[in-house]
Amino acid sequence: MSDRIDLSNLPSYRQPRRSVFSARRFALMASVVAGLGAAVYGFSPSTSPTDLFSTPAHAQVNNEVRKVERPVGFADVVERVKPSVISVKVNIKEKTASNDDGDDSSSPFQPGSPMERFFRRFGGPDGFPGAKGGRGRVVQGQGSGFFISADGYAVTNNHVVDGADKVEVTTDDGKTYTAKVIGTDQRTDLALIKVEGSSNFPFAKLADSKPRIGDWVLAVGNPFGLGGTVTAGIVSASGRDIGNGPYDDFIQIDAPVNKGNSGGPAFDTNGEVMGVNTAIYSPSGGSVGIAFSIPASTVKSVVAQLKDKGSVSRGWIGVQIQPVTSDIADSLGMKKAEGALVAEPQANGPAAKAGIESGDVITAVNGEAVKDARELARTIGGMPPGATVKLNVLHKGQDKVVNMTLGQLPNTVEAKADNDNDSGKGASKGTDVPKLGMTVAPANSVAGAGKEGVVVTEVDPKSAAAERGFKEGDVILEVGGKSVATAGDVREAITAARTDNKNSVLMRVKSGGQSRFVAVPLAKG
Repeated sequence: MSDRIDLSNLPSYRQPRRSVFSARRFALMASVVAGLGAAVYGFSPSTSPTDLFSTPAHAQVNNEVRKVERPVGFADVVERVKPSVISVKVNIKEKTASNDDGDDSSSPFQPGSPMERFFRRFGGPDGFPGAKGGRGRVVQGQGSGFFISADGYAVTNNHVVDGADKVEVTTDDGKTYTAKVIGTDQRTDLALIKVEGSSNFPFAKLADSKPRIGDWVLAVGNPFGLGGTVTAGIVSASGRDIGNGPYDDFIQIDAPVNKGNSGGPAFDTNGEVMGVNTAIYSPSGGSVGIAFSIPASTVKSVVAQLKDKGSVSRGWIGVQIQPVTSDIADSLGMKKAEGALVAEPQANGPAAKAGIESGDVITAVNGEAVKDARELARTIGGMPPGATVKLNVLHKGQDKVVNMTLGQLPNTVEAKADNDNDSGKGASKGTDVPKLGMTVAPANSVAGAGKEGVVVTEVDPKSAAAERGFKEGDVILEVGGKSVATAGDVREAITAARTDNKNSVLMRVKSGGQSRFVAVPLAKG
């Protein structure tokens, strides 16, 4: 039996609720009437409407609203820098006919390279990459650029003016001038042009400081031929490698840029040029919010040389290098995967003359630590030929210092060795290397393979060797730091690595005329 009593059913309980409700309703109605009366009074003919805001409460609210700052825009910066940006138009007379498949190979990047597959050039003929034309046809191209001095020197991309027979620029005020190409640098995709016709062009300043990730950025240019377009975003990343070359050190921005923006400036909020827009990541050909700019520091160095002598000279030590992976670091007994591994020093190059050998790891230049192979290439390439440098090198597990004089980086790429496609001709079946999943034969027994090392004659597609990229025709020159000439030499080197409790063994492999080191994991047992 419940002791609970429902008071809501009692008359004495329900009546007070109705009374309270009536009282509240009356009070509410009274306040509404009073408010209406105040409104009528405030807007009566005998009283000015501004009297409504003359009370202390309203005045305080009005003052607070005035204190609220408007959203910060970029109009002042754009007004100041936009006149320095130009539209660059070129005429290119085609010298070769289209391919049999109808595709005109106008791309400056190697077929199959990351830049060819994933990155679209923006600023090609008619503002679109890969434009086609018939034999002898004159193709028009367009891009962007900007003045860097009042006397008409301007910066754009190499791929915008590369091969141009005629270059014209249009300034922000609509005037057109003829321009001359002073010099180009394919490795950084920069070009310097000179515009004639005035000595008082508005120009932009290249920034002295490096932008931080998250800083605002303004991209100004001529996307799709639409002159004077401004977009905004932030710096998304720095030090990007997009597979264009050993000197890649791009600033990544998310300010929308498209075909035709190429060669245009990326400004910071101080109105200084932080970079030159050169490439976009675009599966579709349009902006997806990933663009890449050449840093101002690189632009300064390259432009100074182009203006002085029309070309760029870079320091060179003559080594083929590769990154130090965690597996390679473990094989070499290194605590950290840092530095640049020398795959092969070039014969008679500065490094070879200084005693640097294959398998050495360059860890510092002039006392500054080298993070990876790209950083070494950029550091050495930024020095003039003839400069003396001090390299810290890890040689056979021991640290040593090497002094050398830099040579000059050759302008042309040396021809590679003969293709290994025929390396397997005349090869014996080979001898199996247990637990690596491949068979090898002495190189001197395989036609075209040379006299050093052993040739890979077969690779198990499910093996550790296949996972590390070994293929038929590769030549193994060293295993565990020792030269090999037979399958027995390979087995002995692997056994020695196991005895030393190594998790992997380092092999120097020659493939397609290029040498590289590969760390192959060792199976247990």
